[in-house]
Amino acid sequence: MSLNNIHLEPKLVGSIEGEFYVPAYQRGYRWKEEVKMLLNDIHEIDEGKNYSLQPIVVRKISEKKFELIDGQQRLTSIYLIFRYMKQLNLPFQLNFSLEYETRTGSKLFLESINTDTLSIEPLNIDEHFIIEAYRIISNWFKAQKDEALAAFNLYKKLNERIRIIWYETNSEKEEDSVSLFTRLNIGRIPLTNAELVKALFLSRNNGIGDRKQLEIATEWDIIEKELHNDSLWYFITNENPKSYPTRIELIFDLMAEKQKGEREKFFTFFHFDNEIKQRKEKSDIWTEILRYYQRLKEWYENIDLYHKIGYLIASESKSLQKLINESKDITKTTFQNSLDALIANSIDFKKDYCELSYDNKTDYGFIEKLLLLFNVETIRQKSDETMRFPFDKHKQEDWSLEHIHAQQSQGMNKKEQWVEWLNLHKNSLLNVDCKSDVNIIQDISEAINDEKLTGDKFSTLFNRVTTILSEEGSIEYTHSLSNLALLGQSDNSALNNSTFDVKRNKILEMDKTSDYIPVCTRRVFLKYYTPSESNQVHFWGKADRDGYIAEMDNVLRAYLVLIQKEIIL
Repeated sequence: MSLNNIHLEPKLVGSIEGEFYVPAYQRGYRWKEEVKMLLNDIHEIDEGKNYSLQPIVVRKISEKKFELIDGQQRLTSIYLIFRYMKQLNLPFQLNFSLEYETRTGSKLFLESINTDTLSIEPLNIDEHFIIEAYRIISNWFKAQKDEALAAFNLYKKLNERIRIIWYETNSEKEEDSVSLFTRLNIGRIPLTNAELVKALFLSRNNGIGDRKQLEIATEWDIIEKELHNDSLWYFITNENPKSYPTRIELIFDLMAEKQKGEREKFFTFFHFDNEIKQRKEKSDIWTEILRYYQRLKEWYENIDLYHKIGYLIASESKSLQKLINESKDITKTTFQNSLDALIANSIDFKKDYCELSYDNKTDYGFIEKLLLLFNVETIRQKSDETMRFPFDKHKQEDWSLEHIHAQQSQGMNKKEQWVEWLNLHKNSLLNVDCKSDVNIIQDISEAINDEKLTGDKFSTLFNRVTTILSEEGSIEYTHSLSNLALLGQSDNSALNNSTFDVKRNKILEMDKTSDYIPVCTRRVFLKYYTPSESNQVHFWGKADRDGYIAEMDNVLRAYLVLIQKEIIL
């Protein structure tokens, strides 16, 4: 189907007119509870708010006759609601009719349906569902405090505030209708905001010439293809791309300043529809879209902007929408400086970050943000143009704060977990000096084979093992920043509660298989931050912790200086 054969406009439900023909390639009417949901949705619309239904897709047959390609369940339900309200002898208009190709007499049946019809025997399955839907409508109105007033208010909303998006093609080729119906109904993929915005730019009589429309279609495809690069996508958003079957819709949402939680499904479409109606030069809107996207590409390609903006978005310290708005009409240097200030503010916790504690619930999010920045800045400061922090890999994983060296057995309350933990640590103990507890290996082996292993016995063994695999006096650091790193969330409580040596072995396994590990987490377990004269493999000791924090201080120094300046001022 040629796109310039499309006519697209928002239309109030009460203004729908004409004869609608439902072709044989569609299934019959099947809504039941959906009718009640539709009535409730309309009824609950707040005063002064607009609401839109999914698009109605039609092919024009003659001046007032249309082939109904998509939306027949909605349109039939709306028809039945109007029919019921007319039955209340109120001065309501019903200006359209429906006819099903597969059911002779369907038009007459729909035009004569009333509460008396509810007691008759349906002649076919379609009549059965139509009668059931009418019964649900009747019960819904009767359940209202004042049936006539409820009908009046509903009718008023349908005529003044409830819209459908009228998507009309005047193609005369039957196969185009079938093709469009098939595309919309395989897997029930509705028309998206992006497709509707595209139709606005490429539909007939919109004031944009054929040559410019061809340009727009080509540039659209280029942007869509580039946004399928996950590295670019996850730089500009935290959204799962599954939420955007057409990825360019994200750009439109940002330009329309669509907020999270916006109830209007077609908010973005209505924004651009309004823009096109108001602009004298319609093609200027597409030029603005191109410039908006080109700015995002420039940020992506600049290694410093990529990391700084990427961090602010990933940490939810600042939205891309606000960054775009704030970058307008200022120099690049001023914008760079503003990013540094925003990053510094994002880690200004009003206390020394070494005082942050895993045990304090309010500190948890701060620590995650700080460690993310540490990882991002480590790559930004030491990289060339070919190295980037992988926001795509990072955002496709669920992360949690993990103790580098665990000394508590939180969440371990099953025998299988105890046995797994003991097996993991038995291997580590074989590689260290156990002079302080010479019987530990034998006791672990007996516990592993003990069918009646108890929590108390495991707890005793846990304390003996962690004492051997811990540096003396290290327990006071258990929940401090110096003992925390970002690791992928795991349901394996035995591994989560393991000592440094066991976790180190796991990290080494992951490294061999090229699993993604945040750079600073990887370096922690490879003892990258520990001075060589203090290095030992099996423990996470004071020298390790001090080296870790010293590197954090070094990497984040510029932002810490900005915070101090702010405090002094």
